[in-house]
Amino acid sequence: MDKKTQINFWYVVLGMSMVFLAQSWWEGQRQVKTVPYSEFQSLLSGGMLQEIEVSDTHVRGKLKTPASDGHKFIDTVRIEPDFANELALHNIEFSGVIKSVWLAQLLSWILPAVFFVGIWMFFIRKMGAKQGIGGLMSVGKSKAKVYVETDTRVTFADVAGVDEAKEELEEIISFLKEPESYGRLGAHVPKGVLLVGPPGTGKTLLARAVAGEAGVPFYSISGSEFVEMFVGVGAARVRDLFDQARQSAPCIIFIDELDALGVARGAGSMMGGHGEKEQTLNQLLSELDGFDSRQGIVLLAATNRPEILDPALLRAGRFDRQILVDRPDKKGRLDILKVHIVKVKLDPQTPLEEVASLTPGFSGADLANLVNEAAILATRRNADTVTMDDFTHAIERIVAGLEKRNRLLNPYERKVVAYHETGHALVRLALPGVDVVHKISIIPRGIGALGYNIQRPTEDRYLMSEGELLNKMAVLMGGRAAEMLAFDRLSTGAADDLSHATTIARTMVTRYGMTEALGQVAYDAERPAFLPQSDAYPAAVRSYSEETAWRIDKAVRELVDTAYQKASSILNAHRQLLDETAARLLAQETLTADELPDVEAFESPLQLPVA
Repeated sequence: MDKKTQINFWYVVLGMSMVFLAQSWWEGQRQVKTVPYSEFQSLLSGGMLQEIEVSDTHVRGKLKTPASDGHKFIDTVRIEPDFANELALHNIEFSGVIKSVWLAQLLSWILPAVFFVGIWMFFIRKMGAKQGIGGLMSVGKSKAKVYVETDTRVTFADVAGVDEAKEELEEIISFLKEPESYGRLGAHVPKGVLLVGPPGTGKTLLARAVAGEAGVPFYSISGSEFVEMFVGVGAARVRDLFDQARQSAPCIIFIDELDALGVARGAGSMMGGHGEKEQTLNQLLSELDGFDSRQGIVLLAATNRPEILDPALLRAGRFDRQILVDRPDKKGRLDILKVHIVKVKLDPQTPLEEVASLTPGFSGADLANLVNEAAILATRRNADTVTMDDFTHAIERIVAGLEKRNRLLNPYERKVVAYHETGHALVRLALPGVDVVHKISIIPRGIGALGYNIQRPTEDRYLMSEGELLNKMAVLMGGRAAEMLAFDRLSTGAADDLSHATTIARTMVTRYGMTEALGQVAYDAERPAFLPQSDAYPAAVRSYSEETAWRIDKAVRELVDTAYQKASSILNAHRQLLDETAARLLAQETLTADELPDVEAFESPLQLPVA
């Protein structure tokens, strides 16, 4: 007989014993009859009692012979003898009554206990809410928010600018709708799909659109919600999340900000031990290996820091597919603008193509914010529709910051800023292969911008030649060159321009191999952003000699000097145009593209050799 059978046997014995005891007690109670005290006195005086037990409140007696109804014992409540004799003289049947106090005694014990337990639970819940762990019984429960098709309310029609990513996810939707027919040739859907891209490009929106198109439950949770102060809670929540998903398959699990959960094990850990994050990650890896994709469960995740994810997450069989959700190009920005302008009253004459051209590098979230800012500006001026001017001012506010008209500059500073911004604009107009000037202004904006240039790219560019990079540096140096020509002195206004120009020159030398003296060699490797500097991710080590470092510094300086000389030669050749444009900018504070000189007004700029 095993241990489990022995335990069950003793449970049966204990149960039978309790039944026998209850039956014996019940039989004993059936032989006792409660009678009035006056009847007890009659039985006592008649000699019908064999023995008596007397307590402070009760009298119990045994009959010499059982009564006609079969009872052998009687029980009654005592009454004071003098008072009983007085009642007996009047032939009154009387009996004693004892007030029941068991309920009051019970409540006197229970109520204080309930009160203190309630206070304890209240403070425990408060502390748990601050720590984000919920109640005591919900510590290991998943916090995933569940949306069904009607709750999601997002489809691919609400997502624009990421056509390639949408095509990649179409087969996920087909599998969720028809899992049987999808595998007719032996193929199976990827277990995990990782959406990678910069912040604001629509990764979360795209995941919800997949759920809306497929019409299945959508479990949404952030990676940071798995990790708590208690060790083991994150792993328990991962298990609970996948258990819930299995019960409601087909469904989609979406983990946002996967980098909060899936950071490479050992990264940043000085002690080398397994922390709560590592246990949670191990559990996630185990769940990914444990579930069958044919069950109809698809795991989507999003991150903007793929370089710090653990390699075990990205291997085949876990996150099989990685989809890039990048910033949109001009056509994508136009499609995104068309989605968002449905909610605003747009002037029919507003050229959305021009708005898309003015917003290179904007993400989907940036464009949504741009439309909202333009609508706010139109509402503020009591307009009936949103116009192009509203979009232009909204772009300036987002890129350069809020106007600081209360930041008063003295006349000399205003003149310096006017020549500085005019120098940028004229060099930009004179050189080929650079962006078109859209607007220049000397109205202070943001924290430190005393003036600004807004350019409009003619097309999306993904490659730049050596000459185009040199021209871009010359445009950056145009502000300082204009100041030197007009005032024969330098100011601090070109600090940001110098920093950008130096960065371009150093990149040309150390990464692009665009310097003949140093050869076709990459001296610095491109390093992913946001990497912590630790033992797991050591800082970049210089792999060249001091002499090479000196030659790199010399080449960088020569490139920046060459760009400065090119800008100076252009402005010196068109000095009158520089003075006239700067005077007009001083008077108007803002000049648009139509008010700037034509490109034909510039002669072919002097092409200086690269040192």
